[in-house]
Amino acid sequence: MFGRKKRMIPTISSGVKGPLGVLHLPRFWSKVLMDAKGVLHQDYPACGAGYDQMVLDGLELDKDATLAYIRDNSPTYPQFEAWVLEQKGGSLDADAVAELNAAIEGYNHDDDTRKSILGASGIEDDGTILDAVNLNNLDDWSEFHANIT
Repeated sequence: MFGRKKRMIPTISSGVKGPLGVLHLPRFWSKVLMDAKGVLHQDYPACGAGYDQMVLDGLELDKDATLAYIRDNSPTYPQFEAWVLEQKGGSLDADAVAELNAAIEGYNHDDDTRKSILGASGIEDDGTILDAVNLNNLDDWSEFHANIT
């Protein structure tokens, strides 16, 4: 087992913002970086079609260039945010960030996904947890626990 890297569950929430104020951006960075280092758990995409793509689209970042920057440079999070600002000419459109953040906060999973996540977490589906950010947190924490114990 020596020399073998343990696959990691990303536990930075999509509900976390960095200094630029963009939801999910820290999680996106961490997943791509973990993937580049060969430690991202196989059940997690480095760059998926959901929140990851929403962030790329919302910030109008080129997907291939963004992934290459993280993979080739292993930037710290502040270095990544500085690169994002550089791509955007030094500033982000506040309205675009607000719209992106609202879309992330307002996204709900379908009923089957919600029921599956809550069931795996041992939580009754009483209709109080609907948003994908909190459901994804529960899913991450459940997966983390299953992989650490």
